[in-house]
Amino acid sequence: MAEPMPSSLAVDGNPELDIARDMVRRALPIAPVLLLVCGLIWGVDGALSSAYGLALVCLNFLVAAALLAWAARVSPTMLMGATLIGFIARMVLIIVAVMAVRHTSWAVMAPMLGTILVTHVGLLMWETRYVSLSLAYPGLKPTARKGA
Repeated sequence: MAEPMPSSLAVDGNPELDIARDMVRRALPIAPVLLLVCGLIWGVDGALSSAYGLALVCLNFLVAAALLAWAARVSPTMLMGATLIGFIARMVLIIVAVMAVRHTSWAVMAPMLGTILVTHVGLLMWETRYVSLSLAYPGLKPTARKGA
């Protein structure tokens, strides 16, 4: 069994979960715009399909972060395995979730798949501005406190 990470190298908190929560928080302001655009183009069914796609993306980020946070506490080998196997499993689950609703009356594939693609890539790119690449502050960059 792998030994836990020495306390001198351990990271306080869960930076993975902090980043995923931040990405979900950043998805909230763009959701109404995305739903409105899809609703105007494809109607109510397009808006519902887009909302479903956005929910899948946010859930995917949160599940990925929880899996990585758990695996990081176990061992570096488990972290690498969870990263690879977890990615493949989560992509399969997204495909299954889309296929499960594709024949329902409200599902419109274009806005759903477009939302999944655009929000996955867009949120990841947007979040790079807020992630610290420093071991001193793993996770999100520290922000200046108002009044401090």
